Amino acid sequence: MLSLPSLVVIVAAYNEEEGINATLSEVAESLNNPLCLTVDGNSTDRTVEVAKEMGAEVLLQKGSGKGSAISQALKHVYNNPKYVAFIDADFTYPAKYISDMIQILEEKPSVGMVLGNRINHMLRHDAMKTPFHFGNRLLALAQHLLNGVKLIDPLTGLRVVRWEILKGWKPTSKGFDIEAEMNFHVERQGYQIAEILIPYRERLGKKKLGVKHALPILKRIIVDGVRTKFSSNIAKN
Repeated sequence: MLSLPSLVVIVAAYNEEEGINATLSEVAESLNNPLCLTVDGNSTDRTVEVAKEMGAEVLLQKGSGKGSAISQALKHVYNNPKYVAFIDADFTYPAKYISDMIQILEEKPSVGMVLGNRINHMLRHDAMKTPFHFGNRLLALAQHLLNGVKLIDPLTGLRVVRWEILKGWKPTSKGFDIEAEMNFHVERQGYQIAEILIPYRERLGKKKLGVKHALPILKRIIVDGVRTKFSSNIAKN
């Protein structure tokens, strides 16, 4: 188990008072109380109060959107940790797998990021409804074909990344397309991305992600694909 300040855990939250207590508790128990940075997107419930009661450092987000939250959080990472973990605040992702993900990074220098893959035999229908499952598969195919990023679950909210890859990175995503942009960024830095199988739980609280968010994610993948092709053409010339 890594000792601080080797790991910072970033938790983006918006109206997650039902899940953030359980999430932060599991993170603390699984990882021996790492530094947790909760970014609150102007919640109207008790998310901020609960996070502070759990001992998390709380950053009040300017604006809204998951991508914007993560971008602001990265600017507040200090002490140059070795790794940064991301986990959603709704208790859907088991924090205990973060240590296994870190172990892969410790053993494989060529791997820059490890993802928790939800799309496996452990996935329950009550945790991910059919439209979301189908949409995930389509977006995974799109990112493979357009970005060259081949992953089973590219939009997972559980991931661990080497800080050296994220340090100084300025993502442009404002919303749920941040995961797709991060995948593209990691591979563009010359690193591989690994996936491990994880169970996925039914969320605590109201779901924020909807079918309508698929279009901005696809747009992000297309934009990054065009950027890749443009850069490739310049290199050839």
